[in-house]
Amino acid sequence: MKQGFSFSLPVTVVALSIFYIYFSTVFIFIERWFGLMSSPGIFNTVIFTAIALICIFTYAVSVFTDPGRVPSTYAPDIEDAENPIHEIKRKSGDLRYCQKCSHYKPPRAHHCRVCRRCVLRMDHHCIWISNCVGHANYKAFFIFVMYAVIACLYSLVLLVGSLTVDYPKDEQQSGDSFRMAYVISGLLLIPLCVALSILLGWHIYLILHNKTTIEYHEGVRAMWLAEKGGNVYSHPYDLGAYENLTKVLGSNVLSWVCPTSRHIGSGLRFQTAYDNLSGASTTI
Repeated sequence: MKQGFSFSLPVTVVALSIFYIYFSTVFIFIERWFGLMSSPGIFNTVIFTAIALICIFTYAVSVFTDPGRVPSTYAPDIEDAENPIHEIKRKSGDLRYCQKCSHYKPPRAHHCRVCRRCVLRMDHHCIWISNCVGHANYKAFFIFVMYAVIACLYSLVLLVGSLTVDYPKDEQQSGDSFRMAYVISGLLLIPLCVALSILLGWHIYLILHNKTTIEYHEGVRAMWLAEKGGNVYSHPYDLGAYENLTKVLGSNVLSWVCPTSRHIGSGLRFQTAYDNLSGASTTI
């Protein structure tokens, strides 16, 4: 688990947003559309509550799980035949070494200026979880985003549906008190649906190519340099769409929607497209 967690305003905002969306969806949208005690009301409440609980759990895992620390004893073994690829610096050709942490960097590890340490398979530092998204919590983060998109779209549908119902006059008068809740929910849900859907699509793209956000931006530059030199650049960790999915989400398809992490390994070594070659290296 992550150590030294302290109060974070963005995390508090996310937590309050989750609870607000849940209570407004269940006790206003579902209640006013179906009635909580009706069969459709109970069904929608159970489904939405299950999605909300998964969101809360995966969000907590993303926040409190250490994304992956580089062992103080780590040192790359350039003579290891089972690990033929080594990441080297573009200018000097030396193995990557972090001057701030005083140790070598494993493949795909990067130094986070916010966390002030190197993170295994670092994707990015996310202020909304007050933590890095890295090797150990990437899947939980992805699952959270996926269920958050489902929850927001589900809530938005229930919001719109509850507005289509014709209420008796006495209920219309009492319904005026809910007007502010509808306005706040709409202003919250619509931007969230758009932003989270874009984020989900982006990470689906990254997973299908077995890239991190950092590796994507590095790959753009590497591709430009390769084309400039008359070469063709290929991402060394791209094993094909299905293999990439299994490396990130697990070999069991049923586990792809669950925040399990037993399949991820140590984070110090990753299968590459060059595993059948020898002495390969990639520059960064």
